[in-house]
Amino acid sequence: MFLSIAKSGISNMKPTAFIFPGQGSQYVGMGRTLVEQFPRAAELYEQANEIMGLDLRHICFEGPAEELKKTSITQPAIFVHSVVLAELLQERGREPLAVAGHSLGEYSALAATGYLSFTEGLQLVKLRGALMYDAGREHPGTMAAIIGLPEEKLDDVLEEAGAAGIVQAANFNSPGQIAISGAVEAVKLAMQLAKEQGARLAKQLPVSGAFHSPLMEPARVELSLALDAATISPGRVPIFPNVTATSTREPDQIRELLKQQLTSPVLWTSTIENISRQTVGFLEVGPGKVLQGLCKRINPDAVATGVDKAEELLEMEKESTDEN
Repeated sequence: MFLSIAKSGISNMKPTAFIFPGQGSQYVGMGRTLVEQFPRAAELYEQANEIMGLDLRHICFEGPAEELKKTSITQPAIFVHSVVLAELLQERGREPLAVAGHSLGEYSALAATGYLSFTEGLQLVKLRGALMYDAGREHPGTMAAIIGLPEEKLDDVLEEAGAAGIVQAANFNSPGQIAISGAVEAVKLAMQLAKEQGARLAKQLPVSGAFHSPLMEPARVELSLALDAATISPGRVPIFPNVTATSTREPDQIRELLKQQLTSPVLWTSTIENISRQTVGFLEVGPGKVLQGLCKRINPDAVATGVDKAEELLEMEKESTDEN
């Protein structure tokens, strides 16, 4: 997978970092146009169905939405969509300068650039989604978006709310936009305190657990065993992991950081800032446009676009060919 690079106009485009979306970007119909247009996409979806032991393709294309929203389905669905797109881009000569992925998207980034095979990546994502769902049932928790509150004030809020249970910053998505995670009562108290401290918005998120918090510890333990057994190879380009936001190409370091990821914050703001020292071009590879918006809020000079559907991929190739 990803071995042959076709010669086409798209290969001459400016260096760009590929960024891969996480949970919440899914939608019914995702991937359908890719399978309709590209035989290789259909092959990969068939492989995915075999690995999953269910008709993931049908759920992605037809829903129902409630089924697609299940953590154990959502994560594999987004992974497959993103990696299919990455292969189609690479077949057309489009190779990233660097990669990063938001939470689940880190696995997509690794599979897209040779650190993980498609099969092993999907097996890990399948397990990860199931373990996170189970951990959410075993240790109920939730998450909330806090917008418009300085980090130092949020630190004070989280310290005070900690009296009601575990709560911590989970996703540093962009300046002034941070997701918190933890026990339900602690998160609700933090939302109340954040509003009192001047937050523009404090909104509970529709998630099945307290992701990126210590409440995911049971999932971290089980996933770590699978990661120890996984083959992680040297990749073709640097990756910027969530836990450190700094580049690496070392398989052993990547393995350890993936273990830490489930209970550690996603340092997305720092990730985009660090990648921006190399390039201001970002291509979101996968469903939705969430990361494109975050990029522009983090770095106003960023040129952030995305590829999700077949027509976008074909249009990108056409524009590149016309320029040449």
